[in-house]
Amino acid sequence: MHSATLSLAARERSLAALSSGPELDVLVVGGGVTGAGCALDAVTRGLSVGLVEARDWASGTSSRSSKLIHGGLRYLEMLDFGLVREALRERGLLLQRLAPHLVRPVPFLYPLRHRGWERLYAGAGVLLYDTMSLSGSNSRGVPAHRHLTRRGAVRACPSLRPESLVGALQYYDAQVDDARLVTCLVRTAAAHGAYPVSRARVVGLLRDGHRVIGARIHDLETDQVLEVRARQVINATGVWTDDIQSLVGERGPVQVRASKGIHLVVPRDRIRSTTGLILRTESSVLFVIPWGRHWLIGTTDTDWDLDKAHPAATSRDIDYLLERVNEVLAIPLTRDDVEGVYAGLRPLLSGHSDATAKLSREHTVANPAPGLVMVAGGKYTTYRVMARDAVDEAVRGLGGGVPRSCTDRVPLLGAEGYVARWNQRRRIARQYNLTEERVEHLLRRYGAAVDEVLDLLGEDPTLVEPLDGADDYLRVEVVHAASAEGALHLEDVLTRRTHISIETFDRGLAAARPAAQLMASVLGWDADRVDREVAHYVAQVDAERMAHDQIDDQAADAARLVVPDVVPQVALAA
Repeated sequence: MHSATLSLAARERSLAALSSGPELDVLVVGGGVTGAGCALDAVTRGLSVGLVEARDWASGTSSRSSKLIHGGLRYLEMLDFGLVREALRERGLLLQRLAPHLVRPVPFLYPLRHRGWERLYAGAGVLLYDTMSLSGSNSRGVPAHRHLTRRGAVRACPSLRPESLVGALQYYDAQVDDARLVTCLVRTAAAHGAYPVSRARVVGLLRDGHRVIGARIHDLETDQVLEVRARQVINATGVWTDDIQSLVGERGPVQVRASKGIHLVVPRDRIRSTTGLILRTESSVLFVIPWGRHWLIGTTDTDWDLDKAHPAATSRDIDYLLERVNEVLAIPLTRDDVEGVYAGLRPLLSGHSDATAKLSREHTVANPAPGLVMVAGGKYTTYRVMARDAVDEAVRGLGGGVPRSCTDRVPLLGAEGYVARWNQRRRIARQYNLTEERVEHLLRRYGAAVDEVLDLLGEDPTLVEPLDGADDYLRVEVVHAASAEGALHLEDVLTRRTHISIETFDRGLAAARPAAQLMASVLGWDADRVDREVAHYVAQVDAERMAHDQIDDQAADAARLVVPDVVPQVALAA
């Protein structure tokens, strides 16, 4: 597989292929993890494939998750054994074959509050969880669980209040850089021949009688509308599923219900622990997840029927998470400890339960109209299975004769050669005058594709310096994001190609102009364009902070929507 960049020139070539090339076999709508997975699945079966996304890659749910690859331990209580087994099998694949540079084991401590029965009950569940992870062809990929006394638990997590537990269980799952995984999926699909285009919104479906034969696309960057013809269209838009279905003019066979989950980001030194935590709440579970030099704390689980593009966290949401986590911490966290806040929407299949936490995460594939396939529901961990099932349905519409899915054997960009490059990290550090820690940071983000980044350092040695305002990242990472990873706007870099927007107390404001100036050198921005990009990002941060001060969803949503989506290039140039 050759490497494919998501450069401006590559975007123009993809647009040309979509609009004036031959009819596609499959057009995938939605650039989150499921849509990107569909594009990779279809193109590796030998099909011609287009992939369009209305905003940036992973800009919806797929960059706002708990950043976990897990079987769903709590689904065992719901008796969703098939879902758990399937997710654990996918966890093993991602850890060991598909994306070992982006997915890695993470330990969790489950405090026990009752003597006797709780250890037996929870221990049996975790034992079953570990046992089910061995059911696939891959080994577990993570260490086995273990039982801890109260003293052992406090030794692993000194920040725990000893009186808040009588003992603990420790088990392992895995975590992922969710937005980067999607970018890798898109680039891997492009390397195999797919045509990906972001900032391209579907505004209509092309019809031949009742049959869907393509889509009308609005290129938001140039304000042009083009028609893309395809034998099959796959709707993989998550919480926007019903919006695309409405373009057919008929009610879909299933509906998608949005559930809002928020996360807090706090510095690593605020909680002394060598392990993550999983805590029971009255409605779901709460995770405290190690994340580099930070902790992620989440999540909530509440209905959301307002703006889908920018779900807003409220003051009540933030206080709820702080109150829950402080129940077990010796030194409570306060609002002043919160570096970042982000909110995302889970796409849940509509059911009869009034509580979104009780709705199953299993996915559904349907044919709402001839030529149109819909995939909905599911969870991040099982994206590959969802994509496989959706493409299987599209293949039936093509008349068959297409090879079966092979994505369980297709490593993502950066996976092949990762172990060798990791073993060479000291040599890389000496060669490029970097610390070993910096090289490890790059390898965990790019895997073996780190050579693309290092080549940029050879062209401009000044890019080896840390980015002003966000010294966890190097200047070269911004340049690479704009030149190879499809970042078209400042927020794409600060929010998804990096996580500066949630990992700094100022939400990335100090880094905004230095990052925009680096992007300008790649994307051809003039000084006015840089100013506009920075101004938009600053306004967006201000709106989010205002939303976080509101008490309810309606007020928070109104505060956040004061700032619209990023301004298209054509408007900026006018």
